[in-house]
Amino acid sequence: MSLTDADVRRIARLARLRVSDAEVSEVGRQLNGIFGLIEQLQAIDTDGVEPMSHARDVALRLREDVASAPNRREAFQAIAPAVENGLYLVPKVIE
Repeated sequence: MSLTDADVRRIARLARLRVSDAEVSEVGRQLNGIFGLIEQLQAIDTDGVEPMSHARDVALRLREDVASAPNRREAFQAIAPAVENGLYLVPKVIE
């Protein structure tokens, strides 16, 4: 697939990029190179290749989900400006 100068100008306009007339041919050459690489990648046979989430076979070590800090909710709410039914009250900012 080869882009024309009109295609490059249209892509630049859609992407809100300012491309001068002198730059159109160079940008077109670069875009054609990118599209060529995409075509090469699409031509590769990937049947039977399982998708992977990472290049290395890595597994995260999991730990127990236990609370490690004491519950200090009552102490924090005791010094709060306004609390009601265990919830912090804040002033309305957006009308």
